[in-house]
Amino acid sequence: MDKFNAMRAFTRIVELGGFAKAADDLHMPRASVTILIKQLEAHLGVQLLQRTTRHVSPTLDGQAYYQRCVTLLGDLEETESAFSAIGSAPKGVLRIDIPAGLGRLIVIPALPEFSQRYPQIELEVGMTDRPVDLIREGVDCVVRGGQSLDQSLVARPLAQMRQVVCASREYLERYGTPLSLDDLAQHRVIEYFSSGSNKRYGLEFIVDGKEREFSMPKALSINSADGYLAACGAGYGLVQTPYYHVAQPLRSGALVEVLGQFPQPLLPLTALYPAHRQMSRRVRVFIDWLVELCAKPGLLDKAGA
Repeated sequence: MDKFNAMRAFTRIVELGGFAKAADDLHMPRASVTILIKQLEAHLGVQLLQRTTRHVSPTLDGQAYYQRCVTLLGDLEETESAFSAIGSAPKGVLRIDIPAGLGRLIVIPALPEFSQRYPQIELEVGMTDRPVDLIREGVDCVVRGGQSLDQSLVARPLAQMRQVVCASREYLERYGTPLSLDDLAQHRVIEYFSSGSNKRYGLEFIVDGKEREFSMPKALSINSADGYLAACGAGYGLVQTPYYHVAQPLRSGALVEVLGQFPQPLLPLTALYPAHRQMSRRVRVFIDWLVELCAKPGLLDKAGA
């Protein structure tokens, strides 16, 4: 029995909840995964998994063994990464997930430089705004804007992004241009809500040194960042978003920035990865590259801003 592959197969079955999903994730035949688990259970003399027609879950012994496997596999990967760093470049599959707008406008255009620097890393890129279960979905690293609510993840700060409030010309012609924060009571806001926590976001400004959210008539609620801007372009109301996301529409005149003279909270951009696993060298070099990318002047903000 190959104990290493058996432990890998077992941990992915627990994390993904099934043999077929684990086999697909490991690029192994399902029959091979089944045989490995049978051999592992026979070797240990305990039942590790409870099988039903729809789901697979660990037994009490399986839960204890899973925790040990995660630690051992993490230590092994970290050890191999440390020694491989001496004589070879990082290699293997790196699964990441980034917000759709950030990926389309910032990361993907620059990604060829990363691939040239690390040609042996095979990238699998998800581009979503939804919460991602890194363990269950087999994702190594996610990038998200805003404060992380998942305390089980390690957070690496990437940038503090300047936000802008903007609207379409059609909307401003209909409702007028707000010149003060008091004017917001006469305007409509497009509300963004998180599909995971259902938290709602309107317009926030710094008033007397404190963040203050302004209550405004709601024109529309939406849970997609691209849809959020599409609704703004369609004239529904005001939005507040990181500058990079609207840089091109602002330059072209499709959208107009308003209330720029009033300070707004900075939005943190963060890379997140699981805390209970050592960060692999693939993840480390990718996050280091993201830090370099986000530090380039004018990329996430106006040059000189």
